[in-house]
Amino acid sequence: MTATARKTEVTIPAPTTGGGTVVQMVKRPARKLDLSRIGAGMARNVVPPLVVAALLLALWQLTCSQAGSSLPPPSQVWIDSFDLIAYPFFNYGSQDIGLAWRVLVSLERVAIGFGLAAVVGVLLGAVVGQSVWALRGLDPIFQILRTVPPLAWLPLSLAAFQDSNPSAIFVIFITSIWPVIINTAVGVRNIPDDYRNIARVLRLNPLEFFVRIMVPAAAPYIFTGLRIGVGLSWLAIVAA
Repeated sequence: MTATARKTEVTIPAPTTGGGTVVQMVKRPARKLDLSRIGAGMARNVVPPLVVAALLLALWQLTCSQAGSSLPPPSQVWIDSFDLIAYPFFNYGSQDIGLAWRVLVSLERVAIGFGLAAVVGVLLGAVVGQSVWALRGLDPIFQILRTVPPLAWLPLSLAAFQDSNPSAIFVIFITSIWPVIINTAVGVRNIPDDYRNIARVLRLNPLEFFVRIMVPAAAPYIFTGLRIGVGLSWLAIVAA
């Protein structure tokens, strides 16, 4: 074994007067940070994607730089989009605003649409999960409407609201509400009977039962529906 071999943890028994042994622990020296190994690992994970991206950009540049090409090369794309990236907050009118303002408008629409979908979806899901008649009457309608793509709702919302902003909010709302309703209803139906018996013993009114029993018990299902609804709301903002 060489002098650079790694030291290991050693136990040395020591005799005692009582006939037993005392185990002494020798601490292992701290390991040194191997920067070369970390750098090699990062290179293996980072360099191949960068090489592939560079090759694709070079191929794009060579292909689109030819005469008669219908697509601009990446160099021209960068030149034309530099002002949008460098100056994202300009505002020259309702239709001539910077990239940051457009992103903020989209975030506002997602926040309003998904917020309404979360509130209405949880309430409707609680009703559907608690009532057998509501489940039988509304669940088939929900199952049909949730398959409608966001693009199909857009012309209907434009015809109804006659404005782009409320129609976009409606499209986000109607697209993201279905998983919230369905998952909340499933969570309410799976509430243990012991919880319901406790509510009867405590004589909780419907509001107290909803706040203290229903929402905490169905919370995992509710948050699952909210997580799916957030993803659908981002898909809907592209269509809206």
